[in-house]
Amino acid sequence: MLNEALKIKNLVIKNRIAIPPMVCFNWTDENGYVTEKNIEHYRDLAKGGAGLVIVEATSVAKKAKLHENELGIWDDSHIAGLKTIVDEIHKYGAKTFIQLVNAGGNGPDENCDVPTRKEYRGRVRGVEMTEERINEAKEEFVKAALRAQEAGFDGVEIHGCHGDRSSCFFNSRMNLREDKYGKDKSLFAKEVLKAVKAACNEDFIVGIRIGCFEPTLEDGLEHCKEVAPYADFLDVSYGGNFDAFTPDGFEGSAAVYGAKCVKEMLPSMPVFGVHLINSKEACEKALSYGLDMVDVGKAALVDPAFANHVINGDREEGHCLHCKNFCKWNPNEMANPNVKCPGFEKYNRA
Repeated sequence: MLNEALKIKNLVIKNRIAIPPMVCFNWTDENGYVTEKNIEHYRDLAKGGAGLVIVEATSVAKKAKLHENELGIWDDSHIAGLKTIVDEIHKYGAKTFIQLVNAGGNGPDENCDVPTRKEYRGRVRGVEMTEERINEAKEEFVKAALRAQEAGFDGVEIHGCHGDRSSCFFNSRMNLREDKYGKDKSLFAKEVLKAVKAACNEDFIVGIRIGCFEPTLEDGLEHCKEVAPYADFLDVSYGGNFDAFTPDGFEGSAAVYGAKCVKEMLPSMPVFGVHLINSKEACEKALSYGLDMVDVGKAALVDPAFANHVINGDREEGHCLHCKNFCKWNPNEMANPNVKCPGFEKYNRA
């Protein structure tokens, strides 16, 4: 199935390999404008054969960033640079979405907006959102999606996992609200998706990256079922404060197992799977579980032409060596141009 096309609404994606959103920290500055380095990065990934390239988590508001130096889409002045990325990706026959993020308590701003002010990852930060602020936050997503549409993206992916603001609304361990957003943990995400779809063109794709364990598998499946009527695809990953597991004998990560369960529950919904999908065999195994698309992250960073290599079988693909703090892509290291990727060097892909 790797080389089979996938149709989402009227959008045809040429194969089943997607590049998931991976933030290139420190490649821009606090203003969030696209740089030549960003353009070259996405050009290489699209040239490498992936059917879909999801541009990294891009902040919908200046106050909502994951990192001080992160791409932005909070102002019309960001559109031109993002359009340059879109044009490069389309040039090689790939389709492209952009992930829209509000980092919430995951970001550097101590006064960021959070569903509930609570300790998370060893720190307490943020200001509990009023309903007025929630409505403003939804509008930030809508305006960002309209900018993405103007830039030429084929769709957007709302960031709803990994402990960002939307993820914390989903998660019962983080969302302790007593209002309607506490009683219905999926409500914020449903309202964002509904508002974005209403504002954008009918053919514009609107999906969400969502945790299958948020915090448990049962919770994650319920959230997926709740948001499904408002989404064109579900990109399934992990939650923020979660309990992940795989059954004995399952071949693949817990996220892939969760995605398999989502697909079984929602057979007509396009479902993406992620995590430890770093070889042709892993891609094929994930697709054999019924998934519609595989997200290949680290392997594509090591070898941007991963998709071409596994589809055409013309050479061995590179492999991530899990170098952790020595990784070229470590947020603390990426500002240093002298840091090299051993995976690139080992497989002669420098």
